[in-house]
Amino acid sequence: MNVAVIGSGTMGNGIAHVFAQHGFAVALVDVQAPALDRALATIARNLDRQVAKGTLAEADKTATLGRIRPCTTIAEGVADAELVVEAATENVDLKLQIFRELDRHAPAGALLASNTSSISITRIAAATQRPAQVIGMHFMNPVPVMQLVEVIRGYATSDETTARVMDLARQLGKTPTAVNDYPGFVANRILMPMVNEAIISLFEGVAGVAEIDTVMKLGMAHPMGPLQLADFIGLDVCLAILRVLHEGLGNPKYAPCPLLVNMVMAGRLGAKSGEGFYKYTAGSKELVVAPYFAK
Repeated sequence: MNVAVIGSGTMGNGIAHVFAQHGFAVALVDVQAPALDRALATIARNLDRQVAKGTLAEADKTATLGRIRPCTTIAEGVADAELVVEAATENVDLKLQIFRELDRHAPAGALLASNTSSISITRIAAATQRPAQVIGMHFMNPVPVMQLVEVIRGYATSDETTARVMDLARQLGKTPTAVNDYPGFVANRILMPMVNEAIISLFEGVAGVAEIDTVMKLGMAHPMGPLQLADFIGLDVCLAILRVLHEGLGNPKYAPCPLLVNMVMAGRLGAKSGEGFYKYTAGSKELVVAPYFAK
């Protein structure tokens, strides 16, 4: 089966990795050639880790990389695709634009999936002439490690499309879970209010960054505290999801904390920018509270 993945960032390269590792031919599409180079290098490093752990043979690593074909245009990347997975930035206008283009260039029978973590699949599907073939396929980060795929049915998504995507997720060694198309779906409808409440607790001076995360790690058995997790997800992504929840559900409990808004405006986006609630230094795994919160 031929698969196209649109977007070569953290999620896109992870999705391409798992499909290629499980025998699928993958076209990885990004308009920026340097981004594709970085993505392929990341996939190679992650495969090297699997080899070092003994979970993947060196020959399988070589075969996996050989199944990934970089492309700089959607038309080229999806020309023979049977499944397209869009993993672009969490921006509704960008996703609608991409799906219009996918609809023009992908074969008539191709399924069009979005890795969106919060944007309405029904709205995305309405930008195409094949809404029955449009579905959400929300992978978790890091994709090669995390078991869950949240499969989101839009209003017009067919039973056949849902069944095929659920089966494909199982072929990747994942556990698919079908949910309906409401803002935030299940994962982020529950997760993001918790993250936002942790930020509000910090904003109101209830406790410091490390203290809030320690309570949740040791008291609630979370592997990572909510503030560290927000850094890992990207504070801009957290803000975008909260705004989708707030607008889509009309409930003030989803309103993003002003501290989160200010941090995103200041470019403090978490691990990817080098600083969020914690400070990140290349080559170091030490968890250090950001200077702004260490006063």
